[in-house]
Amino acid sequence: MTGPAGSWARLAVVSTLALSLAVIPPTAVVAQERVATEPLSLAEALSRSAASDPAQAGAQARARAGEASVRQADVRPNPTLGLMVENFPAFGGGDILGRTETTLSYEQRIERGGDRPARVSLARSEGALVAATARVRRLDRLEQVQRAWAEALAAEAEVAIARERLDLAEQFQTEVQRRVDMARDPLFAGARAEAELAQAQIDFDQAEIAARIAKISLAKFWEGPANFSLGGTAFEDTSAARVIIDGVAQADLDIFVAQRDIARAQVAVEQARRTQDATVSVGVRHFWEGQDLGLVVGGSMPLGRYDQNTGAIDRARAEGIAAEGDLSAARTEREREIARLQVQLSARASEARRIEEETLPQAERAVRLVREGFNRGGFTYNDVISAQTALLQTRDRRVQVLKQFHIDRARLDRLTGAHGDLIVASETQP
Repeated sequence: MTGPAGSWARLAVVSTLALSLAVIPPTAVVAQERVATEPLSLAEALSRSAASDPAQAGAQARARAGEASVRQADVRPNPTLGLMVENFPAFGGGDILGRTETTLSYEQRIERGGDRPARVSLARSEGALVAATARVRRLDRLEQVQRAWAEALAAEAEVAIARERLDLAEQFQTEVQRRVDMARDPLFAGARAEAELAQAQIDFDQAEIAARIAKISLAKFWEGPANFSLGGTAFEDTSAARVIIDGVAQADLDIFVAQRDIARAQVAVEQARRTQDATVSVGVRHFWEGQDLGLVVGGSMPLGRYDQNTGAIDRARAEGIAAEGDLSAARTEREREIARLQVQLSARASEARRIEEETLPQAERAVRLVREGFNRGGFTYNDVISAQTALLQTRDRRVQVLKQFHIDRARLDRLTGAHGDLIVASETQP
């Protein structure tokens, strides 16, 4: 690049690179400098992310906490050991030991109405809710990885478009400069061509930086280097639009199932609480005067005259009905979203194919004809720029359609739990 525009472009590129690389960690930049020869498929990216999920340790700890809750719920009430001393004389009333009676008692509360099995069932349902929530969170993370993978693919495709624009700008600048040198075009035409070339160079550099950042962002999901390649074949693959999927991710439904089971278990707990517990005690009474011993047996049970716990039972039943409704609504909502995404995938795949087969050939032919006519003096500079812009916009439109296709596919895979086997595999790892 020569002239003022070329110098300005080089300065702009250096400034842009400096600002962009300033926000990237030095280790990541060094990793990016390596030759990217290792191909990275979607399955490999998801597998790496699932194996290095930092929240897995927390999920395992919560699972152990749930198991501990079940053990605790299955524990019987502790007995009570009591000591009672009676018949203390008043101050100055005579011999203390001669009149004192001492009673040592052992008291045990007996749970009636199935309290313990109800508590255990409730604790298990709460543990199932914790496990389902952890699986849903991990599915959400895999969706984020898949979206980042799609964005990295699109960034590489945009680099290819920027490179094509730069090639076209270089070729056109050469042609315009030749015409200016031959006095067939004015000097300002050459300046405009140099400015267009400078902007194309800046756009190309920016596209490369964006692609680099997208790959680094993807690699951060497993804290690894971004020394991998993605390739264009995966970006062009729209075969997922032909796969008919019918089924909601079970992990999403498990949350509502667990909430329903918790409500049902809570009903059992409240019903068990309505049955009053009995307390039985047995003891030995010692009479210091005469050194006699006596056996003391007793018991107590609340009458339950006023508090029948009906309000708590009705509340738990109402929460169970609400959980059933939430489960049905969630299933319907997700099934509708799955159906919409399947139609959307088919429409985007069809649009990308038609752009490739119908629109792009015509745009390429228009550029070729306009440039040939421009060389013969039949078209203006603006005609060439307009034809090239239309071609690049068509290519960019196809890239955006394919990018959205893969993002929609990520959402569809999330709703159907397509990558649930990765979660199971990582949970079973030692």
